[in-house]
Amino acid sequence: MKTIFNKIILMILISSIPNLSAHDLQSAVNSEDRDPKNAARDSSRHPMETLSFFEIKSDMTIIELSPGGGWYTEILANFLHEPGNLIAAHFDPNSERAYFKRSRANFEKKMSANSMFDNVQMSAINSNLAKPNSVDAVLTFRNLHNWLGAEMDLIFSNSYKALKPGGIFGVVEHRAKPGTSMDVMKKSGYVTEEHAIEIARKHGFELVAKSEINANPKDTKNYPGGVWTLPPNLRLKDLDREKYLEIGESDRMTLLFKKPLES
Repeated sequence: MKTIFNKIILMILISSIPNLSAHDLQSAVNSEDRDPKNAARDSSRHPMETLSFFEIKSDMTIIELSPGGGWYTEILANFLHEPGNLIAAHFDPNSERAYFKRSRANFEKKMSANSMFDNVQMSAINSNLAKPNSVDAVLTFRNLHNWLGAEMDLIFSNSYKALKPGGIFGVVEHRAKPGTSMDVMKKSGYVTEEHAIEIARKHGFELVAKSEINANPKDTKNYPGGVWTLPPNLRLKDLDREKYLEIGESDRMTLLFKKPLES
C-alpha cells in the first residue's frame, strides 16, 4: 500500500512540473508555448532536423547568436534543462542605434513573459559572449549577411574562445551562388558557402559536415529586394506575392563546425 501511495505522489509531482515533457526535442518543437506564427514556419526551417544535425543535447550550455525575435529561442529554451542553459547574445542594450535598443528590449520583454525562458541568460553580440572554454555549442541562424566584414571576424573569434574544446559551431545561412562577390552578398543577403567556411577556418574551426536540410532549389537568388523579397519578409508587399510565396523561404546552407579537441 505504501508503495502504491508513493507512486501516486510521484506521478502528481511529475505532472505538476511545467514543460517536463518538452525535455525531448520533438516535444520542444511541438510545444504549445511556441508562438503559432513561428511554428507555422517549421516546414521551411526544419528545426527538429537542424538541431539534431547540430548534435544539440538537452544538458548543453548553448549560445544563440543574434536571436532576433526568438524563433529558435522558443525551442531551445523549452528543450534545455539542468545543467543545460541558453545564452542569448542579442544586440547591445547600450547601443546608440534605436533599432538595436528596441529589438533588445522587445526580446527581453518576451523572455520575462513566460517561465519557459527562466533558463535564458542575456549577453551582447559585440561582447566576449561567455567565459573562455565554457559553452558546449554556439548557433547562428540566418545572420551571417548582417556581419560581413570585421564584425563577422569578431563574432567568429569570440565564439571560438567561448567554446569548450570539441564544442559545436552550427551555422544556417542564406546561400549565395558560388563566386558571388562581396558587394553582391552584402546587397542581396545571400552568403557563399566558401566564404562562411573560409572565415570559420580562419578562426580555428574545423568543418565536420554539411547538410541540405534547409535547401530550396526553387530559390533563384536574383530578386529586386534581395533575399527579403521572399517570405517571411515579402519586401515587395503585394507585387508578385503569390509567386514568392510559391518559391518559399530562401535556399540555405547548414554547416556543422567544431573547435578542435586540442586547440
